[in-house]
Amino acid sequence: MADLFDEKSKDWDMNNIVRELSSAIGSSIIKHLPLHSEMDVMDFGAGTGLISSHIVPHVKKITAVDISESMLAELVSKSELKGKVEALCQDIILTPIQKQFDLIMSAMALHHVEHTDKLIQRFSEHLKSGAMIALADLDREDGSFHPIDTKGVFHLGFERNSFKMILEKHGFQEISFITAHTVIKQEIEYPIFLVIATKS
Repeated sequence: MADLFDEKSKDWDMNNIVRELSSAIGSSIIKHLPLHSEMDVMDFGAGTGLISSHIVPHVKKITAVDISESMLAELVSKSELKGKVEALCQDIILTPIQKQFDLIMSAMALHHVEHTDKLIQRFSEHLKSGAMIALADLDREDGSFHPIDTKGVFHLGFERNSFKMILEKHGFQEISFITAHTVIKQEIEYPIFLVIATKS
């Protein structure tokens, strides 16, 4: 499988929009979830570890999952993540991880996964009973967020009620949405939701 982020990974962390978005999502997760020092966390679509960097001081361990080797290479080079963040280059839909987590978090990765229903099913399977998800992504948009020729984009954001129904189908409850951030590109506003839910 081609690494679609091979070139982007080198200066990913220098992108102001990416940095501001990651900071806002990380801050929202810290504010709205009961993080604690015994939590075992999966960061899905972890990229270069920007969200993990925010969360790692508050939890026991993070497994950073991504299918981009180049992005994970940037992650493992960060000194602040050594010892507490394990990088795993793996497609969990095809090859599940043989463990369960206290929290699965994700930032702006869901629209890069074709089969949302199957991914949410996998999230449920990878969570302990009573564990939580914190998933951030685009609200439904008109297709202008990404350049037209961007590869690997399967969804133009998500409609919140439809996404809630998928979560409920796979055993999630206490589902709540907040707007974690709004990205502004060329004077167009793109709200970013953070959905929090508990596995029943």
